[in-house]
Amino acid sequence: MGKNLGSKLIVAGALAAGAAVWAIKPRSFSDKQRNFVPAIADVWYAHRGLHDAGSGLEPQYAAESGEYVALARRMAMKAGYGTADFAGSIAPENSLAAFAAACEAGYGIELDLQLTRDGQVVVVHDEDLLRVAGDPRKIADLTYDELTRIPLFPAPAKPGDAAAAPLSDPVEKAKTAPSGYYQHVPLFSDVLRVVAGRAPLIVEYKFADNAAWNARCDELMEKGDQLLQAYDGAYVIESFHPGAVNWYKEHRPEVCRGQLAEPISLSSGDIKGWLAGLLAFDWISRPDFVAFDWHGGPTPQLKATRWMGAVPVSWTVRSRSELEECDPYFDYHIFEAFVPDEQY
Repeated sequence: MGKNLGSKLIVAGALAAGAAVWAIKPRSFSDKQRNFVPAIADVWYAHRGLHDAGSGLEPQYAAESGEYVALARRMAMKAGYGTADFAGSIAPENSLAAFAAACEAGYGIELDLQLTRDGQVVVVHDEDLLRVAGDPRKIADLTYDELTRIPLFPAPAKPGDAAAAPLSDPVEKAKTAPSGYYQHVPLFSDVLRVVAGRAPLIVEYKFADNAAWNARCDELMEKGDQLLQAYDGAYVIESFHPGAVNWYKEHRPEVCRGQLAEPISLSSGDIKGWLAGLLAFDWISRPDFVAFDWHGGPTPQLKATRWMGAVPVSWTVRSRSELEECDPYFDYHIFEAFVPDEQY
């Protein structure tokens, strides 16, 4: 009886291990060859562009972010955005100025795609504008025309700020465009025009719910890809939503595709998030690379998928000490808030 039970447990364990390996297996080498899939470019990737206000500029990174903000402003001005005497943000995150600055500095770019209410593909990270513009309204509820009148990080925001101050009456303020220099949420087509092949792109498709799929999701995929097909420059795509990465598997197998993920504790109660962090849904997307939270470098699932051929990309590294800690586990890095040294 004991021997039979032990044998069954061994077989069950072997089957579970086999299923886990099958689930996280990346795209095969033969599939890559057959579809002439390009490799992800070997550069540093500036998170949401090289920016002087926005993501990553929190107090805990202040010791190094000053150099980063100064570089972002200098490169943005070199590209023709803003002036040295402008006291506000010249190149806020995910703006044309931030992307131009990254190009001038020689970095690749990571950026985020969403749809406006009128079906325009724009580049913005959050579901709403509260953090980046002080406006609580959602991107999906605004037209692109409305977005052009909403400045990113308006006064009293200053260089190095991580968040904008809430506006007292955002609807009224957005009725007319403000005077003077400002950046707003850009069209993806305008971003592609500004980058113009000068920097490789990591293009993330963003969704409010990474476990659901609807007609708006299809619309974003189709319109975003249509713009990329007309673009003459290097790019790869990624998403937290395995359905979005699968869309490229089914429709554009020649594009290098990546699965975004982060390790989530089972104690959080988010079962789907926990499974996604284990890369358990990679069987849907069969990615070429895995963009993983830099804290998760040592996790068994990332080590296993790397061993099977997936390229590991870290997000988002915000200091030299974080880089030193995670560098052994990743081939490429998405960074912000510090200026990477050549040694890394």
